[in-house]
Amino acid sequence: MSFIQFDNVHKRYGDNEVLKGINFEAEKHEVVCLIGASGSGKSTLLRCVNALEDIQEGKIIVDGDVVSGPGIDADRLRRRVGMVFQSFNLFPHMTVAENIALAPMKLLGVKKSDALAEARELLTRVNLDHRADYYPDQLSGGQQQRVAIVRAMAMKTEVLLLDEITSALDPELVSEVLNIVRALAEDGLTMLLATHEMTFAREVADKVVFLEQGRILEEGPPSQIFENPKEERTQAFLKQVLEAGRL
Repeated sequence: MSFIQFDNVHKRYGDNEVLKGINFEAEKHEVVCLIGASGSGKSTLLRCVNALEDIQEGKIIVDGDVVSGPGIDADRLRRRVGMVFQSFNLFPHMTVAENIALAPMKLLGVKKSDALAEARELLTRVNLDHRADYYPDQLSGGQQQRVAIVRAMAMKTEVLLLDEITSALDPELVSEVLNIVRALAEDGLTMLLATHEMTFAREVADKVVFLEQGRILEEGPPSQIFENPKEERTQAFLKQVLEAGRL
């Protein structure tokens, strides 16, 4: 059995069906990049994995446990499956170190001194240890997003979901965030990423999944999807990306 499984997953908002029978698998330590036009269902799919959104049909399985449907312990799930959003969502009244330490203290019962020490150690890994006592509004957008990633890492999650984490950043700040994700991939963390950064997806992904209007049209290794896509819609999408200079 694969580490993560989507089995005929449907998601609706009233009469609007945004996920239409999603089926795919991800192995442990695999990096899966979800690509497709805005509104194709990428972000919704991610939000269903850690129960931020309910599904109406099908099931999602993580490491043998069904993590969708009624009766799910959302707090337990989110200790295993972390998420980083487009917006940084840092608490403005807390320092960087306090932002990172909060969840381990509240959800894992880690002592404050230990949680803060771990936060500083993680910040060292992303070259932000000198910003541990700063407040979020004293950081650049790229630095804030790196802190948001470290905050998810502090929970020692098994899976990390990343939802268009560079979309709110100025172009010159994108690379510093992607470098952190690249390092996490090299460390073997299982990740699902919704991204418009095609060059990055081509470089870091083990599998690329192309979504169109709530359906998976094509999936495979980056070499197949980017160099020899089979579906006409995938070809058209990548042609637009290429013409925009993003691949």
